[in-house]
Amino acid sequence: MDRLDNTVRPYAWGSVTAIPRLLGTEPTGEPQAEMWMGAHPGAPSRTGRGTLAQVIDADPERELGAAAVARFGPRLPFLLKLLAAGSPLSLQVHPDRAQAQAGYEDEERRGVPVTAPHRNYKDANHKPELICALTEFDGLCGFRDPLRAAELLDGLGVDSLKPYVDLLHAHPEEAALREVLTAVLTADPDETAHTVTETAAACDRLGGPYTPYAGIAHHYPGDPGVIAAMLLNHVRLQPGEALYLGAGVPHAYLQGLGVEIMANSDNVLRCGLTPKHVDVPELLRIVRFEAADPGVLRPEAGPDDEEVYETPTDEFRLSRYVLPEGAPAHDLTLDAPQILLCTAGAVHTGEHDLTPGQSVFVPAGEKAAISGTGTLFRATVVL
Repeated sequence: MDRLDNTVRPYAWGSVTAIPRLLGTEPTGEPQAEMWMGAHPGAPSRTGRGTLAQVIDADPERELGAAAVARFGPRLPFLLKLLAAGSPLSLQVHPDRAQAQAGYEDEERRGVPVTAPHRNYKDANHKPELICALTEFDGLCGFRDPLRAAELLDGLGVDSLKPYVDLLHAHPEEAALREVLTAVLTADPDETAHTVTETAAACDRLGGPYTPYAGIAHHYPGDPGVIAAMLLNHVRLQPGEALYLGAGVPHAYLQGLGVEIMANSDNVLRCGLTPKHVDVPELLRIVRFEAADPGVLRPEAGPDDEEVYETPTDEFRLSRYVLPEGAPAHDLTLDAPQILLCTAGAVHTGEHDLTPGQSVFVPAGEKAAISGTGTLFRATVVL
């Protein structure tokens, strides 16, 4: 069992205080957006035996187990994070596995460098993900019903939004959402900036359901993603609640601290709220134009006090243990790799005492028992 020393990524949208508060450290004054736990080549966790990527590469079957290697290949299939949003992340979607493979092979064939800022597909994998709130957490997830989106836009009283309102009323669901998102993302930038300025002022004035979009516009003045965001469901998670984001589902995180787990991929297609590359034709090919309830997840009771966040993805499985004072020890031994993350209290496992923000990697088959008082998240795979 290896204690992990993890990298904190200083992305501009990160909170200055949320991760330091959890870790019990002083803020640096700089944003601290994500703490990565895993073997992703971008920032692999460090152990006493080298980086976790080096440890796994040296003996994949020993570290991951023969069944996991046979199922997912000789690398850790998931990446676990603490995510702290102080301002909105980019409005984005992820491809499914077939789309990712085709896109990756196409860009490889065309010689687009993996590090190029205009590259869409950094790898050939899909990127389903789950975010579990540690604090109250705001996000956008999936399309609203077109008629509800039309009502929201119409209520602003902005004349230049009227064509979008009419489109949302005039077509079947998929066509309506596709035409409006296409129109928003391909409109004249100067005209769009003017519309967004009027929209932001109306959101500020009206408040209520418009408040989240006023905040987005404050961070991204003139960005067409402000209007695109109003086509999506706004969700406020309470601590312990979660969202699952599958392929093609547009989403953005707005504010809050959470535990995030995802398949080990960097594939992101953006449609706004970002200075990064936006490829509108490719995005429109990947997006699933389906209105749906965002489907807030709550943990389901599993054996031995484990609380499981059920998803359709096999690359990762997230669960938690909430250990009251005097609780008996729990045996977490599995024939699969695990990362254990403490988020509250003090939890003892193996030779390690974990406090909030501290984590360990448990190789497949390694004995893992936990005790103490606090909250522990467990990341593993489904075999």
